[in-house]
Amino acid sequence: MNKFTEIKNNAFESRAFKWLEKNERRVATFFLLTGFVVDSLTLQRVDSLFENLWTIGLLLGASICMVLIHYVEKHDGDEKDPREVRFWLVNLLQFFFGGLLSVFLVFYFRSGDLFVSWPFLLILIVAVLANEVLKNHYVRLTFQISLFFLILFCSAIFLVPVFTHQIGVHMFLFSGVLSLAIVSVFIFIIYKVNPDDFIQSKKILLYSIGGIFVGMNILYFSNLIPPLPLSIKDSGLYYNITKNNSGQYIGEYEKSDLNSYYILYDDFFVHQNSVVYAYSAVFSPTSLNTTVSHTWQHYDDTSNDWVDYSRVQLPLVGGRGGGFRTYSMKTGLTPGKWRVNVENIRGQVIGRIRFNVILTSSPIVTRTKVLE
Repeated sequence: MNKFTEIKNNAFESRAFKWLEKNERRVATFFLLTGFVVDSLTLQRVDSLFENLWTIGLLLGASICMVLIHYVEKHDGDEKDPREVRFWLVNLLQFFFGGLLSVFLVFYFRSGDLFVSWPFLLILIVAVLANEVLKNHYVRLTFQISLFFLILFCSAIFLVPVFTHQIGVHMFLFSGVLSLAIVSVFIFIIYKVNPDDFIQSKKILLYSIGGIFVGMNILYFSNLIPPLPLSIKDSGLYYNITKNNSGQYIGEYEKSDLNSYYILYDDFFVHQNSVVYAYSAVFSPTSLNTTVSHTWQHYDDTSNDWVDYSRVQLPLVGGRGGGFRTYSMKTGLTPGKWRVNVENIRGQVIGRIRFNVILTSSPIVTRTKVLE
């Protein structure tokens, strides 16, 4: 026992440990950014068994850490002292929350249009920053449970449709009720472990969870939450789309320069009454078949508003990694700004094609490519 104590004390007095203690904040930031980059490169499909197990594992890890933190709290222990178990539990909890928020940023950023879903994505970014900066708040029950409930709700939004192979309002409502039920059970466990913490925080905790629940519903029914588990894989505007004998879609397009990548509304030259094709490849989990729509809209300079031109409903079959490929086509587009919203059955924007129509009588030089 004395030998073990001596080894532990020597470890705490080592140069590496002192450096870690001094640069803890920088190390935490480094791992947070590294984790986000790794998640961006490795997380591919929202219905992947690995991704789902990873998300559920992080949730379980965070749950266990929170219970242990409040159990240890009864026996004292400084969360700022690396020699105490509570210090490592708090850091481990920060790691679990950071990993979950990183997963959400990757998945939700891929699903939906930034110009539509930015309020919800901003909330996730604030949560990531709070997880990084407000580390001392991990010892406060309200902060822990509130962040845990937000993460739980965000997880359920895409995990429930993946497992049930259904999508829609009823699945979102079920996700919310399921999240409330799970967090209620968890709060009961915390109450049994450390009743003093719960009694001191129960009123503000109730307001916090209720506020998050109402806020998520407002965002959802305002179509501000990206429509996970659906996500856009590819989209574009073409002069013609055909399907060859091998089942490949061939798109005919005009070559553009590098500057077009920095222009929100790229110029699209068309002849009078020529056909314009809007192409989209939308990913849906395996066995989750649904309907998407292409909503063609023209910007009215008089009313300074977008006006619906037409809405085309298209079937969507789930399972294809590159997304289910489909397209719509229109003629008689007038000059000016246009956009095609790729939407789910509720009108949530999965992706958006923006372009500026310019009529021309000159020949249009086109190329072809395989639409993967």
